[in-house]
Amino acid sequence: MKTLTASILFQIFLAFGIAVVGGALSGLLARTHRQLCAFISLGAGTLLGVALCGIAPECLESLRMWEFLLAGASGYFLFALVSKYVYHVCPACAASHFDEATTHRLAEFATAMMFALAIHCTVDGLALAAGNEEATPVRLSIIFAICVHKLPEGLALGALLIGGGVARLKMLWLVAAVESTTILGGLIGWLFLHSASDFWLALALANAAGGFLYLALHAVLGEILKHHKGLVLANFAAGFAAIAGLILYFHLKA
Repeated sequence: MKTLTASILFQIFLAFGIAVVGGALSGLLARTHRQLCAFISLGAGTLLGVALCGIAPECLESLRMWEFLLAGASGYFLFALVSKYVYHVCPACAASHFDEATTHRLAEFATAMMFALAIHCTVDGLALAAGNEEATPVRLSIIFAICVHKLPEGLALGALLIGGGVARLKMLWLVAAVESTTILGGLIGWLFLHSASDFWLALALANAAGGFLYLALHAVLGEILKHHKGLVLANFAAGFAAIAGLILYFHLKA
């Protein structure tokens, strides 16, 4: 139990730290839309890869197909509804939807933005906790995908806040405040899922997979329809292939 607890704590604090580092680097990296697109697409590819290649096969060992689809749909539509009626659940995935006029109005709906992003980060933490109970390939692929996605998330959130006129130090504190809900989600997941049955773990992971699917599709389709198609597809494919290769490697090794 002590080793398991240390593992979960390391994972959730690593994801949190990467996002905060991304926020801190937002003034240095991804200065152009093209650079940000590359980071976003890579992260989106890893999220889709873990949803399809890692979580789905593992969940279907404990769930019927309709149960898996229903749980996945609940995660997908939760993010879709929050994005539509509250605010975009992911600054990285929504980056292409922001123009200069929008960023300068960020202060007007900062509360809604932070609430929506907190839901997203909480789900990240829950996924880390639930995935820690799964087989090594799934566990590592979830950790890798979330951590890769956290860097462009922090970069985009920091860039949006700076674009909205927020001072750099305050921006960093806001990024840390929002991303701290990843830790909250991880701790909640550990408290309620570490002794749960395979059925409930599978439901939690399927729900997270639905959210990952939404984030991946929302990010890539938004960029493909507007900008840098070749760049987006190449980085998206690289992220997906990295996850698929990681899972295949550990399955063959086992």
